[in-house]
Formats: sequence, C-alpha cells, structure tokens
Amino acid sequence: MAESEQRNKDGCNTARETMVKQEKRENTLTNGGKGSGDDADSLEELPLDIGEHYLVRRSDDSWHPAEIIQTRYNENENHYEYYVHYEGHNRRLDEWVPRDRIMSSRFDMSEIERHDRNSGTDLLADSSDRKITRNQKRRHDEINHVQKTYAEMDPTTAALEKEHEAITKVKYIDRIQIGKYEIDTWYFSPYPEEYGKQPKLWICEYCLKYMRLEKTYRYHMEKESPDGNNVACILTLPPFQRQGYGKLLIAFSYELSRIEQAVGSPEKPLSDLGKLSYRSYWSWILLEILRDFRGTLSIKDLSQMTSISQTDIISTLQSMNMVKYWKGQHVICVTPKLVEEHIKSSQYKRPRLTVDSSALRWGAPPRKNVKPGKK
Repeated sequence: MAESEQRNKDGCNTARETMVKQEKRENTLTNGGKGSGDDADSLEELPLDIGEHYLVRRSDDSWHPAEIIQTRYNENENHYEYYVHYEGHNRRLDEWVPRDRIMSSRFDMSEIERHDRNSGTDLLADSSDRKITRNQKRRHDEINHVQKTYAEMDPTTAALEKEHEAITKVKYIDRIQIGKYEIDTWYFSPYPEEYGKQPKLWICEYCLKYMRLEKTYRYHMEKESPDGNNVACILTLPPFQRQGYGKLLIAFSYELSRIEQAVGSPEKPLSDLGKLSYRSYWSWILLEILRDFRGTLSIKDLSQMTSISQTDIISTLQSMNMVKYWKGQHVICVTPKLVEEHIKSSQYKRPRLTVDSSALRWGAPPRKNVKPGKK
C-alpha cells in the first residue's frame, strides 16, 4: 500500500514539475525574455496552431492538457479565442477560452504517457491494486465525464460517432439568455451562419425568437401593430396539443382586445393547424351570439361585440353559408333553424377551456394613433 501511495506521489510530482516548467516558459515569453516588448506583443498576437496540445486552465483553476480544435477573433475584446477539447473528458466540456488561460509553449503529451507506463499507476485501481468491477468503472467514467473511445464501440456506432463529431466538432455558441436565465450550452447547435458563430444568443421566452444583440432582445416586441394584429404567434408543443390550450390562448387574446376596445386579428398567413383553431373559435363565438340574439345585426355590430375583425367574420360566416353579398356589401342571412343545425353538427366544438373575464385584472396602455401599414 505504501508503494502504491509513493507511485501516486511520484505521478503528482511529475505533473507538477511539468506545469512549473510550462509556467516558467510562459513567463519568459510574456515578459519578452531578453528581447524587446514589441517582440513579446507580436508573439501574443499570433494565433496558436490548431491540433496542438497545451495546458489549459479550466474554470475551477485546475490545469488540464487540451487540444486546440478551432480559433476565432473576438472583435469586442480584441483578442483571439481558442476552442479546446480536454483530453479524456466528454465533449460537452469543450469550451472557448482566451489566450491568458493557455500556457504559451506546447504541451508534450508523451511525457505524461511515458510516466504512466513507467510508474504503472492506474487511476482506476484502488490502493491494493485490485481490479475494479465494470460497475465501478462505469460509475467512475460517469463522474469524471470519461468519453468512450472508438475502440470500445461497435463498428456501426463508431462510424456514426465519427461522422457526427466531424459535423458538430466546434460549439460556437457558449451561452444563451432566455428570460432571466443565462444558460451554458453543452453541444453544437445548427443555427444559421450569422447566428451560429455568435458567442451568445438572446432568446425571447415568449415567442422563442433568437437574436444576436441584447439591444434587439430588449426592443424586439411590437408595441403597436399597424396591421391591427392582436397576436403574432401561438405555440403549443406536441405533448400539450389537442387539450384546449390553443383555443384558450386565442380567447385570451380577444379578451385583451376587448379591454383595449380594439378589433384584432392574428398575423397572417396562418398555418394549417392555426387556421383550423381560429376558424373553430370564430364559429363558436358567432354561433353563440346568433343563437341568443333577436333583432337586426350587422357584421360591424358583431365585430364590435367580439373584437374579431370584419374580414375574419365574413370568411367564417361564408364557410357556414350565413352571409350574402347584396348591393355592394355583405349581409348576414340566417334563420334560427340554420343556426341550430350548425350548433348540433360535429364541426361545432365548444372549447374545453374558457377565459373567466371577471378574473382578468389588466389595464390597457394608452393607444397611439398608428397609421395602417401598406399591404
């Protein structure tokens, strides 16, 4: 046991001696040695070589051998940055680091490999040199993020991993800001060119729009819609579809329009599912009013009562054969029997979830005179 501890101490001493040598070399280069300060500056400005190994300081201030995968020039900070892969660690720990976290001279991987062979130290062996079990090795690999080698994979998996690694080798986006959370990214993401190589992206937590600049993120929401839109986008993720959430959001948007005393319409064109959801909601609202109303009713009256635009009302009533074009204008033409037939039909569906307008507490902001945009 004492012999095993001595081997571990020797291994630590060798790694420490290597780091001291590298630090001395770095100090010599940084201070310019016997040369001039201009020479030192020119050395610092030159990018390091891709494919070379260096000792790199991680965020926890520990030093690890790493390979330089890619370089880029940070125009905001006016220096080069390097994308590094830490040897023996999972690729999700790869990161972009500035020059001051990399020792100036190359790191000789053979020194550590030669020491490991000569000393016979095994990080996965216990103090009594007993072989560890598969379960212990798996647990060790998971804790220390040890990545499987291609030799440990079956040929098909290895081929797929090589192809995937070639495509996703460099992770350009380090962080994303979504709402109040800043999140570190783990892997490569296939964003368009102008976004895919940004160190950070800002993502709206409401509409999921992604942006390169914080200023764009702060001001991207449209405060006034010249086209009279009361909603830009409604997104219901697949696990929550067909549960009434889409129509609930549609109803909520019109409740807000009523409080604003404005007429609204969704941004066009609608998707196929969006068109079905809106048409179903409009039909339900209009049929409920037509069933209970007695007297003369115009399309303009319906629009003021529901905050639905006249264009959307006309298209919905036309689909139910309830409107006629007479003397240059659209006229509602219905009978109680026709309304009941549509209500009893399978196409008429009352929403599962509805908005309780009495529980809504919101004050509409003051409206400005916005000229309608040209189509």
